[in-house]
Amino acid sequence: MRIQILGTGCPKCKELTRNAEEAVRQLGVEATVEKVENVAEIAKFKVMFTPALVVDGEVKAAGRIPPVAEIVSMLAGATGQQEK
Repeated sequence: MRIQILGTGCPKCKELTRNAEEAVRQLGVEATVEKVENVAEIAKFKVMFTPALVVDGEVKAAGRIPPVAEIVSMLAGATGQQEK
């Protein structure tokens, strides 16, 4: 699983990165959390506001910071796993 955090390194982007990393830890899935800070790369996802959360190429949230529990649900759905 590939998780991308779209943003230019602002405090909200850092918080979303922490939440995503914690969700991966809680769910116990194999995943890479990657920061995408290049504006041209971010634009490819057609998001209007950052930070944004992308899971396996699909934008799951933009312009907000989903809490850890919500990200766990997103990841569980993407993997077909049950939440722990």
